[in-house]
Amino acid sequence: MKKIFSLALAGVMALSLAACSDSGAQGGSSEGESSEGESSATVANNEKPLIWYNRQPSNSSTGALDMDALTFNENTYYVGFDANQGAELQGEMIAKYIEDHKDTIDRNGDGIIGYVLCIGDIGHNDSIARTRGARKALGTAVEVDGAIDSAPIEVNKDGSSTHVQDGELAGLKVRELASHEMKSAAGATWDAATAGDTVSAWVGDFGDQIDVVVSNNDGMGMAVFNKWSKEAGIPTFGYDANSDAVAAIADGFGGTISQHADVQAYLTLRVMRNILDGVDIMTGIATPDDAGNVLTDTDYKYSEADRSFYALNLAVTADNYQDFLDATAIYAPISNQLDEAAHPTKKIWIDTYNASDNFLSSTYNPQLNNYAKTLNLAGVDQMVGGDGQSESSVSNKLTNPSEYDGFAINMIKTDNAATYTSILNQ
Repeated sequence: MKKIFSLALAGVMALSLAACSDSGAQGGSSEGESSEGESSATVANNEKPLIWYNRQPSNSSTGALDMDALTFNENTYYVGFDANQGAELQGEMIAKYIEDHKDTIDRNGDGIIGYVLCIGDIGHNDSIARTRGARKALGTAVEVDGAIDSAPIEVNKDGSSTHVQDGELAGLKVRELASHEMKSAAGATWDAATAGDTVSAWVGDFGDQIDVVVSNNDGMGMAVFNKWSKEAGIPTFGYDANSDAVAAIADGFGGTISQHADVQAYLTLRVMRNILDGVDIMTGIATPDDAGNVLTDTDYKYSEADRSFYALNLAVTADNYQDFLDATAIYAPISNQLDEAAHPTKKIWIDTYNASDNFLSSTYNPQLNNYAKTLNLAGVDQMVGGDGQSESSVSNKLTNPSEYDGFAINMIKTDNAATYTSILNQ
């Protein structure tokens, strides 16, 4: 449940950090001038703040982090969310629902709880984690080389797949009947339309053997819900806490996971702001800024080893969904406007990997605009939108880096960080 608490104490404790730390300031204002009149062009592009967000630079086959990208310069960080913690939370939420409804959830009375799984992107760490989290909690996981197998199984009507096994919950057998990467014919992953089409095929294959739908995100989950599972009365579980999915809980959607998009958006821009102001990176995060903004250790964690900030996830169910109905609401502990005299407006270049992505367009991007205003950062309202398929649909638009004070980059593929760092090195 989102916390609303008084900032009075934080206000009393607030420090005037910007006034005492001008030596590390980077870049210029939206007019190309810093508070000392220095043009952003006097700072080399490869020395400016670089914040990777939403897609952590990594090998899409092994999941190994791309440390060259994460340490591109001393002002490089990643902001995302704790994928493993959120994946485990989603799995636990689904398992609890099955246990709580064990007397009614088995539609055909065969003693097997059958579920189908919508996979977003088989090469994306978040998608891999969510698939593993569901299989672990439901007892259907099989390990390969010390890690849970996250491969799609396509069809597993008789339980013979080698990628999963039959599990057990509340005295009932649990079986993953099918799982499929929701990838469009054009190559877009996490594709909601593909999920809607796929569920029709699954219903034809399995009929009343399907008792639960699990999805790696809300976009695909809602496509299935609207196409079939709402009318069929099948609990459907997503991830992202998009407003439409949260509202659908009142109509039978099983639940979703909030990845604290408000905290993620704030951290993406807060880290940028701190670097540009030349203050400690934890200002307004672990310690209050001069306006009283601060987070707690229940909101995020920081990994110094991989220079990454991770927002912590929250389960959204029938018990608390009303607290999450507005996914674009600003988070009270970090809602205080910075003084522009102490924190002059800076201009950043920012993109979103897919202009059509439901979570980014309906939740994350509005939050970025919220905090851009709070933190005096220009350029977010001119965000570049990619097509979700070709990296060049984003990278080809980074043509004038010298005009910006920093960069916030949401890659299409996690392997492609060098595409952007090579531009900044020119």
